[in-house]
Amino acid sequence: MTTSTPETPATVMDHILDRLSALGVRHLFGMPGDYNLRVLDRVVAHPRVDWVGTANELSAAYAADGYGRANGFGALLTTFGVGELNAINGVAGAYAERVPLLHVVLGPTTATEEAGSVVHHTMGDGDFDRFARAHRQVVCADAVLRPGDALAEVDRVLATCLRESRPGYLRVPRDVALAPAGAAAPFDAPDPKAADAADLAAFRAAAARRLAAARRVAVLADFLVDRFHARAELAALLAAGSFPHAVLATGKTVVDESAPGFLGLYSGAMSGAAVRATIDRADLLIRAGVLLADTTTGKFTHEFDPGEGIDLGPTAAAVDGVAFPGVPLAAALAVLAELVGERRPAAVGPERPAADPSAADPPAGNLPAADLPAAIKESALAVGRKVCGSVLPLTQSYLWKAVGDAVRPEHVVCADNGTAMLGIADRRFPRGARFVAQPLWASIGYCIPALLGAQLAEPARRGLLLIGDGAAQLTASELGVLDHHRVKPIVVLVNNDGYTVERITHGLRAVYNDIPRWRWADVPAALGVRNPLVLTARTPAALDRALARAVGTTDRMVLVEVFVGKDDVPAALKRMVVNRPDRARWVP
Repeated sequence: MTTSTPETPATVMDHILDRLSALGVRHLFGMPGDYNLRVLDRVVAHPRVDWVGTANELSAAYAADGYGRANGFGALLTTFGVGELNAINGVAGAYAERVPLLHVVLGPTTATEEAGSVVHHTMGDGDFDRFARAHRQVVCADAVLRPGDALAEVDRVLATCLRESRPGYLRVPRDVALAPAGAAAPFDAPDPKAADAADLAAFRAAAARRLAAARRVAVLADFLVDRFHARAELAALLAAGSFPHAVLATGKTVVDESAPGFLGLYSGAMSGAAVRATIDRADLLIRAGVLLADTTTGKFTHEFDPGEGIDLGPTAAAVDGVAFPGVPLAAALAVLAELVGERRPAAVGPERPAADPSAADPPAGNLPAADLPAAIKESALAVGRKVCGSVLPLTQSYLWKAVGDAVRPEHVVCADNGTAMLGIADRRFPRGARFVAQPLWASIGYCIPALLGAQLAEPARRGLLLIGDGAAQLTASELGVLDHHRVKPIVVLVNNDGYTVERITHGLRAVYNDIPRWRWADVPAALGVRNPLVLTARTPAALDRALARAVGTTDRMVLVEVFVGKDDVPAALKRMVVNRPDRARWVP
């Protein structure tokens, strides 16, 4: 299907938009610049792709990332040079965390390039490929489009993005973008679940032997399950085996967190004791789409051996270190589900932690409520709310329990790096809720524009944005863009007067961990948000009231500014302080 009329033949840009539309992309993020203005007319005229202008190009990349996580593919369009370089950090984050998206860059005409003209947004040396070379470090495929092979190059880059679940880059001279496209060949999208028959059979045999010998089986899942479309296959394995299972922070909500076998968040020494004991001491640990990083393993304090067990990657599987290439993640999980269904290995519940002082959790005074016996926990919380809730200052421990309890199945929760992500990650979400965070690339300020993308991709969901005051200052301008596009999230802004995670890491009172104090209650209206509901919480009781009102207010943006101590941190970080990473086994 073309997007043109007889007076305006289909252009190369129309072909790009048609291909993106076929991949489910309905929104294109970016900013105008003089090199792309005429091309943006084609975008605005497209019947199935809407233009979403952001306050800056970095936010456009973050928004495309959030959109790609929710939708399966995202896209952004920027101008040459200054625009694309502003966006490159966001594209790099998508590369690190395996989010498929396309970055389209509109630049000077072919004639301008051939003449080596000194034009704006260049280094004045006639080198027009400089920024394409820079992007080559953070994309899986790239192309500079020329009239002779433009359509084929677009399709090649898109196919590689889908196959590798990573960003691609197109630099398009303006005249090429507006040139007639001609007839397009059918697009041959790769199948991420296709397996090599011989490799799959060999993996089946090895996995069957390993499962038959296993006494204690546990499953650890991560974000690559989501990126490589294997959620259903993972759910089938867990249902077949009733195995205890956990997730890393990057993979939160890839499984049903309300299921009986779900242990919670695994993060090495930062884990709760029962989670840590079950995963680290499993006789057979099945790792589904796991990437072990410092930020998700408590700085490599995991105790299981990465060379043992069954490890399922995007395109290859391994059994006790023996690799089986050509066995993608979904296919490998399907095989394991079949094997478990045929002959179930022993399924065990969570293992009780051993009395090992070196692996102990913090003293009882620092334990999060979730680690206390249920009856004592509920009684203590009830008494605390009734007697002290209006008097005592709000703490990180109470904050994240209350926010976790406020999550609804239809929410998409975007948690920015810092205490927000550390605090909410180990709270159990109801079935259906989605989680968006960036623990690996860890670029603060990511979540405000990422929420814009995620909600435009799934408008039936409501956003719950969790962010600290320091991170929010980087991309707060996008709050106005959210409202402009009728996105009405709940924003929980943690005001702890600076970079608390950095203070705890180093420089408790260092000037570089301080930030200017904003009047956050005034910010939404100043940015153009229409009729925002602004609430404040300094005590547990005030937080409970604010969250209840926020969840019930769906017709406008809600900002809940919560105040906690600048040195107060979530329980997971307290566990990390006690279980020092210098005992990590996996650091050379």
